[in-house]
Amino acid sequence: MTDEMLRGSEARLWSLIEQRTHVGADTAAIDARIWELFGEDWTVVFTDLAGFSRRTEKFGIIHFLQLIHEQHRLLLPVVADRGGFLVKSEADSYILLFRSPRTALDCAVAMQHVCQKINQRRVPEEQILLCIGMGHGRILRVGDHEVWGKEVNAASRLGEDTARADQILVTSGFRDALGQVDGLDLEPIDVEVPGSPTNYRVIYEHA
Repeated sequence: MTDEMLRGSEARLWSLIEQRTHVGADTAAIDARIWELFGEDWTVVFTDLAGFSRRTEKFGIIHFLQLIHEQHRLLLPVVADRGGFLVKSEADSYILLFRSPRTALDCAVAMQHVCQKINQRRVPEEQILLCIGMGHGRILRVGDHEVWGKEVNAASRLGEDTARADQILVTSGFRDALGQVDGLDLEPIDVEVPGSPTNYRVIYEHA
């Protein structure tokens, strides 16, 4: 068994990246090896909370911690029930992975419904205002907590920078992988993000 086979996935990736920096390196061959080892097709879901930083500034760190706790309690069971994987949680944001675009979309709508139902009986500062961006395609998945690729970047930009509360925005890669779904409309939006020049808003029935 070679040393490369014995290495952990992250160490193996960075070993290959180091080889790429050498003068005269066959970068095409190294890149092909990296994609062979780590390239997988996934649906990427990026979630964010609208107005989170502003509300934290106004109401303080304890309010921040309460919203984080409640988001975990409300949303992670929805993700688990639909076979999703939590890759990373940073402050008020999640990166999630799903094998099926349709299952991922079902989860996104379900998460929005959970938040919308609880928000109906809350004052504005206590509401969980969820924004979601979604992409689908070939990405680099390294271990359990690292993902890279254009669909990752695009989903992140859509979820964090573009989507407003209650919105689900998706890339053209996601739309193409999803195919036709009866009763579902995707509305083009006039927004380009790195990795996805054409993007869409999911039209769904609110809770």
